[in-house]
Amino acid sequence: MKRLILATLAGVAILAGCSLHASYGPEGESTWLTDLPQAQAQAKAEHKMVLLDFTGSDWCPWCIRLHKEIFSRQAFADYAKTNLVLVEVDFPHNKPQNDALKKANQALADRFQIEGYPTVIVLNADGKQVGQLGYQSGGPQPFIAELEKLKKKGA
Repeated sequence: MKRLILATLAGVAILAGCSLHASYGPEGESTWLTDLPQAQAQAKAEHKMVLLDFTGSDWCPWCIRLHKEIFSRQAFADYAKTNLVLVEVDFPHNKPQNDALKKANQALADRFQIEGYPTVIVLNADGKQVGQLGYQSGGPQPFIAELEKLKKKGA
């Protein structure tokens, strides 16, 4: 009975993680989608940019630093809340993903010609790519400054 309950809970957790997950950091909280069409629709309705984070969340040291030093900070969470729809495109080694999510993530990596991790692609509200970023030191402020430049470029 215990195994059945655990298996059921694990299945629900995996299915719930297919379209949405929350990233909790020491200071901030941001909501990350995993479905680009859903994110684009939301961005268009809310007049926001889409930030696609191509990551190896459980094995890539620079990806982990990007999340720890930038994405999990309150300043980034506040900026994202009013300016971004966040999409995680993850290629983990040990974290479970269903086949549909793996296939969708690989299609996005092919579409945007991703050659390394982390790669951050920024789209305007109409879905047009306006820039590409990666890890940069200095915390959220320099990263947000780069996003603001892309926002002006993509307007």
